Amino acid sequence: MTVIAATAIAVSVFVSFQVASELMDRKLLETAEDQLHADSRVLATGAERAGPAQVQLPPYPGSGRLVRVVLPDGSTRTPAGQPELPPVSEQAGRVAAGASADLLESTDWNDGYRVYTLRVGGGAVQVADLADDSPVNQFGFGMLVIGLLCVAGGALVGRTVARAALAPIDRLTAAAVHVADTRDLDAGIPDEGGGEIRQLIQSINNMLAALRESRQAQRLLAEDASHELKTPLTSLRLNVELLIRLDRRGTLDSALPAESRTRLLHDVGAQVAELSTLAAELTEVARGDVSDESTELIDLADVVVAAVTRARSRMPGTEVALDVSSVWVSGRPAALQRAVLNLIDNAGKWSPEDQPVQVRLRAVGGSAVLEVDDAGPGIDAADAPRVFDRFYRADSARALPGSGLGLSIVRRVVDAHGGRVTVARSGRGGALLQVGLPAASPPTGSE
Repeated sequence: MTVIAATAIAVSVFVSFQVASELMDRKLLETAEDQLHADSRVLATGAERAGPAQVQLPPYPGSGRLVRVVLPDGSTRTPAGQPELPPVSEQAGRVAAGASADLLESTDWNDGYRVYTLRVGGGAVQVADLADDSPVNQFGFGMLVIGLLCVAGGALVGRTVARAALAPIDRLTAAAVHVADTRDLDAGIPDEGGGEIRQLIQSINNMLAALRESRQAQRLLAEDASHELKTPLTSLRLNVELLIRLDRRGTLDSALPAESRTRLLHDVGAQVAELSTLAAELTEVARGDVSDESTELIDLADVVVAAVTRARSRMPGTEVALDVSSVWVSGRPAALQRAVLNLIDNAGKWSPEDQPVQVRLRAVGGSAVLEVDDAGPGIDAADAPRVFDRFYRADSARALPGSGLGLSIVRRVVDAHGGRVTVARSGRGGALLQVGLPAASPPTGSE
């Protein structure tokens, strides 16, 4: 920035100097020519009265303009003591002979003189002065000095302004290095500066805040996962250790009758299945997004039917009643199927064996509304606001298998699709979980 400022000032001074010098030179030349014309007319007045050959020429005073009378034959008369002028030019001789009009040789720099020739009677008079470039040279020298001072001053000012303007960037860099070295995301950057720099600092502070929230969420996830994994892992370890200890002693058959051993093995299998489900749900939550699949236009009825088919295979003892109509939405099929499956799994845990889980899908206005209805005990009013929180389990549900992650995944998927999920009491006394998603226009040609 310093170099740019100094260069800009230098160019500006150079251009200004060239323009000013040209204007000054023209003005001085016009003034000198006007004076030559005036002096020549004064001398011509005397030559008209007495004639060019007899006009009296006063002695040269030692300085000032030079004068000369040119006779028709080309000879000249000059004042006594005056320095010799350059020879009469051919054009000036023609003016003196009457063959040409008055001649302005204002651009005649021969021997450093400017000469003006004015025709008078039978000859001509000439007035000349030395071409003095000293004013222009002095002006140029002054402009050079001023230009150098301006360049130096501009460089100094540019450096000062650059340092002041870049000071927030320096502090921003230092803060970024501090965060990178210490991993301290709580170290915010002072909100200073203006314009783009202020926007940059605010953007980085927002990024740090998002990173803090992400790290906090990861910490909470790790703590919650550790807590949730502790119970099934402890139970599984105790059961496996019991089997190993009895087997080593050779008392497995005597200490555990076949019925007890079968029940214990079933418990171990159930605990392994619970851990597998919990690990899958933890992986889903830890990813932080719905999925990597792209959004597409889908018939939500197809997604619901596929989820119900999977639910029936996973819960063979639970009946799932299906009542769906075609509703098109823009979404991610796998993520939506996962959400619907979680809703059905949750309802299946509570629904009595003789009462089906009812799944309904219909279009309501501009929304696709999915309802999962069970005939269980329902959700208490105190638990309703938290049923979609991660790892939350009502007191009545702690004895049932589950991780407390299923409904939180449902809410995350629904939120990502711009929808809303709510919980209420169904007409059968159980829980009614309702999902609303923005409907889309069906593709051309679909029924």
